[in-house]
Amino acid sequence: MQRSNWAPSAREERVIDSGSGTGAGRLTPNVALVDSDQRLRRIRLWLALFITGLVLSGVTAFPLETETRWLSAWLHHVPAPAALTAWIDRCHEGLQQTNAKYPFLAYGTDWLAFGHLTIAVAFYGPWRDPVRNKWVVQFGMIACAGVIPLALICGPIRGIPFGWSLIDMSFGVFGVLPLIPVWRHIAALERQDAGPAHTPPGVAGATPQPPPGGYPRPAI
Repeated sequence: MQRSNWAPSAREERVIDSGSGTGAGRLTPNVALVDSDQRLRRIRLWLALFITGLVLSGVTAFPLETETRWLSAWLHHVPAPAALTAWIDRCHEGLQQTNAKYPFLAYGTDWLAFGHLTIAVAFYGPWRDPVRNKWVVQFGMIACAGVIPLALICGPIRGIPFGWSLIDMSFGVFGVLPLIPVWRHIAALERQDAGPAHTPPGVAGATPQPPPGGYPRPAI
């Protein structure tokens, strides 16, 4: 009689030991399903963090003049760096004068806010079906990587201080951090779906069903 080389994994051993507390528990066939459910929960947790960041970035892009006024007033009452306070004051002055004389220019930042909110909606796809919509996660990672060259190229052209460009680039770095574990969990789910069915000894597998019309009869 040939011995089986199958040995329970650490996760399967925990399921076995949970049967009676003495290792006499029975291995249930939903071990892989529990692991998949955990991966899906982690994917949705990281995606929720990423979507929240996109929504906040979009919503706060509407009232820029009000936000810079509040930030400027706050910086003048705390021990903040003089260069930072001067830059926020200049930003607020520019927004104030532009909105007073050329309010239609703010329409551009309205579309910027709308773009963030639209991208946030797109990530509902991998939330619902991560494997099928993994391209959305890949798109997000590419977009985060593109933040860095954009800030390095356009920042000096637009007269943005290098320190502020570093803050802009940090959005790309912190944005990709939750997407990396999402991508890894999706890859693991793909391997589980593509791999052969693993049925441990003692667990009844699925009974094969005959094809429609029955099996072909051998020629005589």
